[in-house]
Amino acid sequence: MSNTETHPVEKVCGADVDGPPPPGIEILTPRDVPLGGPRAMRVRRTLPQRARSLIGAWCFADHYGPDDVTDSGGMVVPPHPHTGLQTVSWLFSGEIEHRDSLGSHAFVRPGELNLMTGGHGISHSEVSTRNTTVLHGAQLWVALPGEHRDAPRDFRHHVPAPVPLDGGEARVFLGTLAGDTSPVPTFTPLLGAEITLDPGAAVTLAVDPAFEHGVLVDTGDILLADTPLHTAELGYTPPGRTTLTLANRAPAPSRLLLLGGPPFAEEIVMWWNFIGRTHDDIVQAREDWMNGTRFGEVHGYDGAPLPAPELPNVPLKPRRRMR
Repeated sequence: MSNTETHPVEKVCGADVDGPPPPGIEILTPRDVPLGGPRAMRVRRTLPQRARSLIGAWCFADHYGPDDVTDSGGMVVPPHPHTGLQTVSWLFSGEIEHRDSLGSHAFVRPGELNLMTGGHGISHSEVSTRNTTVLHGAQLWVALPGEHRDAPRDFRHHVPAPVPLDGGEARVFLGTLAGDTSPVPTFTPLLGAEITLDPGAAVTLAVDPAFEHGVLVDTGDILLADTPLHTAELGYTPPGRTTLTLANRAPAPSRLLLLGGPPFAEEIVMWWNFIGRTHDDIVQAREDWMNGTRFGEVHGYDGAPLPAPELPNVPLKPRRRMR
């Protein structure tokens, strides 16, 4: 997915390991962002934001739907570039056609992981299919560490099997949880899983104490430990926990995404669809995209690629993280 804001904010993110982590649980609330298209399908963005820019290497989280595509027009994102990151596409309902400059042609379907590595540069398009009536899912980005930020283009598809929990089930698409490990390799330790909980159920999951975690609520009335979380909110827990307790207080099944990883020690610059280490990295990536170099071509999409927005007039100044 592209960040289709016409005036994207340039951000310095990371280096959250300076100083002690905040005690307890933080609640991050989303902001609405138009995805684009003639009727502007909207998404709820919880990462990055001023209070917290990353959870592990997870640096971007958009949550959307359930969206009636007859009203919104669905998802129509023309070819656009990425650098220095991986995209993680995860659907709850609907179907999205993916094409990229590696030559991949795939479909994103509910419960199936599509992971694309941008590295030095890739471009792709995403379009909801004609079979889609309701579009509902999440688009996540993972920052690549410095030694791998120019990794070659790659695309992986994986269908995780459901793992029974006492009161629900999990689908582990990255990392390890509840005795199940995804075979998909990552450049930093990560956890990514969809968890569904039965009405009134509570589960306690063993987690890596070196990880910080985020719980993104899709549906339901969730308690993370003793902290209430509502739909579209992201609950954050700092490293140090060996277990996470999740409870569903709703009379219907609930669903959430559990994300995690060790604190990302590097400082990164994010602007539009690019991740670099300096303002100059972003300037060069934008120039390469507008000049038609570095990112390759997406074949099979009927339409022009997205132009890059204009860069800000001043170089980026680091913004300190609020604790």
